[in-house]
Amino acid sequence: MEIKKITFNPFQENTYVVWDETRECIIIDPGCYEESEKEILKRFIVDNKLKPVKLINTHCHIDHILGNKFVSEQWNIDLYIHQDDMMLLERAGDIAKTYGFVKYEGSPYPKYFLKEGDSLEFGNSSLQIIYTPGHAPGHICLLNLINKFIIAGDVLFNGSIGRTDLPGGDFNLLIESITTKILCLHDDTIVFCGHGPSTTIGKERNTNPFLQ
Repeated sequence: MEIKKITFNPFQENTYVVWDETRECIIIDPGCYEESEKEILKRFIVDNKLKPVKLINTHCHIDHILGNKFVSEQWNIDLYIHQDDMMLLERAGDIAKTYGFVKYEGSPYPKYFLKEGDSLEFGNSSLQIIYTPGHAPGHICLLNLINKFIIAGDVLFNGSIGRTDLPGGDFNLLIESITTKILCLHDDTIVFCGHGPSTTIGKERNTNPFLQ
């Protein structure tokens, strides 16, 4: 399995493209907002001869869903989220204006809901869904134990954790999600974060000031 990180929009949000030898890929948290950003994502897909088959949001904060409509329509693929984040998706238009994203085009509604323990399949590969609320009510992470990586959205960062002062945030719940669902993974598991550089479970367990 291969992973490409592309950073978009003023929030410096990390969008991920994940694919395997079949060239089927999934697109996670498309934050592309400007036309130039959409072109960057499209060019990467085309140049690498990839076939997008699914669109996933780890959660529906505006910086992670700005490109949902573009991606869904460009490659005719459906959106997958956790049902508990529907409230955020439905309010995204008003939230976009609050943050100055006046050109936000909206997002398709999901045709599928992901829940704890589901297996998200594409090509010859699969990712396990882990339900990790606290930063957002319906936050999920995508785990692959064989390749030892987790796409963690805004739950865990390099030296930090997700903020909990937004609607639906809950600090105690976030810490519980991290300690019971994330830190139990092997130390060398790579954490692909929703913002900033990647890290490892071992590093965050030993040095993250929020987890000591």
